[in-house]
Amino acid sequence: MSQISRREVLGSIGIAAAAAGTSALLKPLGMEAMPFRAPSGSPGTIKVGYAAITWGSDGRKAIEDISAVGFHGIQLRADAIKQFQPAELRDLLQQHGLTFVALSSGDIHIDPTQEADDLALHIANAKFLRDAGGLYLQLIDKPPKDRTITAADYKRLGHVLSEIGKRTADLGIPIGYHNHMGTLSERPENLDQILEAADPRYVKLELDVAHYLQGGGDPVKAIHKYHDRLLFLHLKDVRDADPNAEGAKGAYQWVELGRGRVDLPGVMQALHQVKFQGWTVVELDRVPDKSGTPKESAEINKKYVEEKLGLTV
Repeated sequence: MSQISRREVLGSIGIAAAAAGTSALLKPLGMEAMPFRAPSGSPGTIKVGYAAITWGSDGRKAIEDISAVGFHGIQLRADAIKQFQPAELRDLLQQHGLTFVALSSGDIHIDPTQEADDLALHIANAKFLRDAGGLYLQLIDKPPKDRTITAADYKRLGHVLSEIGKRTADLGIPIGYHNHMGTLSERPENLDQILEAADPRYVKLELDVAHYLQGGGDPVKAIHKYHDRLLFLHLKDVRDADPNAEGAKGAYQWVELGRGRVDLPGVMQALHQVKFQGWTVVELDRVPDKSGTPKESAEINKKYVEEKLGLTV
């Protein structure tokens, strides 16, 4: 002790006392024992499923492969209604650890003479979805091909969507309108008109980020704009098509995540910023590489989701 100065001893005591005092101040606030919690909208609150569309009409193979790759949610096409009984499908999905995120219910029309048929079809599909343990019903419109689209058509579509949504809400099934190339919502300004005309209580948005980009919009801005209408999203990517490639059709091509023009990291950041909590579904219409398989594409997409977007599949 003779070698330690009085100043050093007092300094050490002061540091200890300060630390003790700080601890005492924190304890009443519960900060000392509180574990770290990720903020709302963090990767832990965003779930990732996979769409069966890549497998065409082979729903069983899609279920097997999507589960094997490690995804825990699935979107199925309407042909699943012909392939399965609701209870059979529910049990099969449970066996594979898959949540039935959404059913692609098919087209809706703005022709008043088709409204009754559309209502009957999609209500029946919603009942199937409910009985199979599913969550959301996806709707896409089929525009008329024989005339120019008018402002009244967007209002009409909003009306039909609202009528379907009211009835499926009674079944506990929300509907998500899917913006899509080749439909009335192809352009962002047209999607605005449709959503404005539709009742927000019954019509939500299933935002497809690649279709929105290809239609001339910015999906990052769309997430901020429609954050209170988002039901779920399609994580998808698109690139300009190579006109010299074998079998090339059209000006664009759907590709695995990270291989196209969509700012997917920006999309994910926007979802966190608006505190989105729910399902995203990775979608790829078809395998872009003819030598590949749907399962291999799913593995590529899973790797991107986990390594580049920071999500846990």
